[in-house]
Amino acid sequence: MKDKIVVIGSSNVDLIMKMEHLPEKGETVTNGVFMQVYGGKGANQAVAAARAGGNVAFISCVGKDAYTPQMVQNYKTDGIDTRFVFSEKDVASGCALILIGQTGENMIAVAPGANYRLTPEKVDEAAELFDEATMIVLQFEVEEKTVKHILELANKKKVPVMWNVAPARAFDFSLIQKVNILVLNEVEAGFLAGIPVENESDAGLAAQKLVDKGVEKVIITLGSKGAFVLTKTEKVSVPAFKVSAIDTTAAGDTFCGAFAVALVEGRPLKDSLLFASAAAAISVTRLGAQPSAPTRAEIDAFLKNHLL
Repeated sequence: MKDKIVVIGSSNVDLIMKMEHLPEKGETVTNGVFMQVYGGKGANQAVAAARAGGNVAFISCVGKDAYTPQMVQNYKTDGIDTRFVFSEKDVASGCALILIGQTGENMIAVAPGANYRLTPEKVDEAAELFDEATMIVLQFEVEEKTVKHILELANKKKVPVMWNVAPARAFDFSLIQKVNILVLNEVEAGFLAGIPVENESDAGLAAQKLVDKGVEKVIITLGSKGAFVLTKTEKVSVPAFKVSAIDTTAAGDTFCGAFAVALVEGRPLKDSLLFASAAAAISVTRLGAQPSAPTRAEIDAFLKNHLL
C-alpha cells in the first residue's frame, strides 16, 4: 500500500533573534538572543510530517554555501528521502530573517535564493516520486510556474494535492480547481476568497466560496480559536489547545505536515484536525522552525494529556 507523502517546496536558513518587543520603524532593540536554525515552509512541512510518523520524500533546491551540508543531513536524520533535493551552483540557499517578540509574535523577511531554481524541469527529474505518492504537499515559496506544473503533473497521475497557499500572493486563480485540499490561515483565506476575514464567521464564508469553486476540502486555521474543515457535505471544527506560546513561526507548517500524515493514515477529519492541532500546539512552545516540530510519540502523549 502506498503511503508516501511527497513535499515539494522551499528550504531556508533561518536567522532568528528573540527580543523584548518587535522594533518600530527606525527603532533599534538591543539585548536580543540570536540563534541559527533551518526552515523554509517546504522543509518545515517535510520535517513535521516525518517526525509525526509519515513516509516522506522532499523535492527542493538548495545552494552551495556553508549551511547547506548540515541542512540536508538534518533531513536525512529525520528519515526524509532527499534524492531530489537539488544542489545549485552560484546561489545561496534561501534565507529568512526572523524577529520574535516576547509573546511569540514575529516579523519575517525572506530571500528566496536557490528556491527559485526549483523549475518545472527539476520537478520532471523527480517525476518518479509522483508514482510513489499518496499525497503531494505544496506551499507558495517557489515560483508560480512550478506550482502550476506540479498541479498538472499530479492531476495527470491522479495524486491528490494539499496546497498551503503561504505566503499568500497573486496567482492564476484557476489553479485552485486542480487542488484537492487547501490549508489556509485567516489572512490567506480572505485573500483567496476576495473578502475581508475578521472572525470565524467570515472564515466560514471564505471557505464556502472556495469549496464552491471546486476544492474538495478547505482547512482554515484560526490560531487560538482552533481550526475547521469544510467540504461540500460537512463542517468539522476543533478548538485550540491551551499552551504558553514562545514562538509561532512554524506553527502552520507543523499543522500541515501532521495533517497530511493523519489524512494519509485514513483518520477521520476530526481526528486529523486534533492530531495536527496538537502538533502545532507543541511547536509554539519551542523556539525555531524545524527544531520545534514534535515527534509522533510527543503528539500522542500530548493528546492523551489534553483531552478537549
